[in-house]
Amino acid sequence: MFKKISAPAVSAAVLVAAAAAALSPAAASAVSAPLSNPRIAVHFDLAKGQTPENVALAPGGAAYVTFAEGRQIAEVSPKGNIRILATLPKPADGGVHTPVLGFPLTVGIVRAHDGTLYFLYATGTPDLTGVWRLRPGGEPQRIAALPADGLPNGLALDPRTRTLYVTDSVLGTIWSLPTTGGAPTAWSTAPELASTGFLGANGLKIHNGAVWATNLDKGTILRIPILRDGRAGSVRTEATGLPGIDDFAFTGHGDRLLAALNGPGEVALVQPDGSHSVVLTAADGLQNPTSIALRGDTVYVLSAAYVTAKDPGLLLAHLND
Repeated sequence: MFKKISAPAVSAAVLVAAAAAALSPAAASAVSAPLSNPRIAVHFDLAKGQTPENVALAPGGAAYVTFAEGRQIAEVSPKGNIRILATLPKPADGGVHTPVLGFPLTVGIVRAHDGTLYFLYATGTPDLTGVWRLRPGGEPQRIAALPADGLPNGLALDPRTRTLYVTDSVLGTIWSLPTTGGAPTAWSTAPELASTGFLGANGLKIHNGAVWATNLDKGTILRIPILRDGRAGSVRTEATGLPGIDDFAFTGHGDRLLAALNGPGEVALVQPDGSHSVVLTAADGLQNPTSIALRGDTVYVLSAAYVTAKDPGLLLAHLND
């Protein structure tokens, strides 16, 4: 998540984006070999608040997307048709007290095997902020409250233990809770998760027995082992020098991954040794990319256009190896 809303927020976001672009070591052009045939498959409507923040793929070919500004959950068909599944209630104060951003937003989303969608809603109010659930054909329901003074952002599901993990970008925390809901546990409050003034812990995945998270402010990818008793192990920094990093996706069973760099408007391929190269840029149509998913050798990249304020969309590309 990397957002503009009010005039001061616009200025801050633009400054952060500009600094991130300047710091990016490979901002000039993309490396063409790992990805090919990038194309914009779906254009979203910025005027309707269709700023895609996160994505979960379904076996039938559909993609489930959170529209941050629209406070919506949407289904995007394989043909690119958009169907709104739910619109979350607007907080009584309009969401002006949502930490850092000042507007209510739907954020991370995951899909369980039975088709249930779990997603996050941040409003700055105690009655709405938290983890929500949407069963097929049902209505959205909050199953766990999260601190109103935080900003729940990334969401991951461990199907083996039926545990949900949540990053809080303001409180520098990873929360955990069962899929049945209830009171969350502060699973990790490691200093590596903290922000340096804007947004800290952000993207989140469960992979090879560990929780992996990004830190947008610090430009890092972190790995936290899940111990046998379920507690968090020691944090290890797996990659640095990734300014404006948002969400990410692994390309297979190994630790190689693709990361969305929101501010610079790029996608980076990060190797297991932490080195990285830029594989997509604004020249390919990216507009502040927020999240990535893979279906076989097809790469899905969502662009929210938070700073560019034009043409949010879904980009598809082919993973060559």
